[in-house]
Amino acid sequence: MTTSAPARRKPFVREVLGRSDYAIIGDLIEPDTSVLDLGCGEGELLEWLADNKNVTGRGVELDGTRVQRAIARGVSAYQGDIDQGLADYPADSFDYVILSQTLQETRKPLAALREMLRVGRNVVVAFPNFGHWSVRLSHLISGRAPKTRIFPHAWYDSPNIHFFTVRDFEDLVAREGWKIERRYFLAGHHRGSLLPNLMAEVAVYLVRR
Repeated sequence: MTTSAPARRKPFVREVLGRSDYAIIGDLIEPDTSVLDLGCGEGELLEWLADNKNVTGRGVELDGTRVQRAIARGVSAYQGDIDQGLADYPADSFDYVILSQTLQETRKPLAALREMLRVGRNVVVAFPNFGHWSVRLSHLISGRAPKTRIFPHAWYDSPNIHFFTVRDFEDLVAREGWKIERRYFLAGHHRGSLLPNLMAEVAVYLVRR
């Protein structure tokens, strides 16, 4: 009688394209699916997903120069403002909609999330956690707007206009009646689950309606 070997656990991939949140997003996206990447930058993540997961991707980016660079690397991308909504797309147009480290830069984050959940069956959101202990300590000691490794900008030139925490985001999800399918918390290159509102630098969520 032949017994099958036990399945090996998938190793933790520390980085994709130099970012730990991209590694998690790459793990969350199923192969052969359709993906809309909001705030896609120069299309690096979409290119990686196409090459490694065979996804059909589309990118939206506000910076025209970045859009041109995304197109040059073979990514389907166009210049657009997330805050203007996704009215061009009907409901359930994509298997996944990604918004990685951009939600805090939108003017209307709740409206953006609602639109993402309208056009996508699954939504992946990654954001820096303003509740991290280093941010709290910086504010307490300096008495100024915090400057840390995850929030390095001065208050007057920061792209971030909404500072929210893991707890804030989960409270919003509960209020809206959405469902958190999976959640990951990162400190540097390490995943953890202990006291995430205090210890996580970056949070990554898979959310559904």
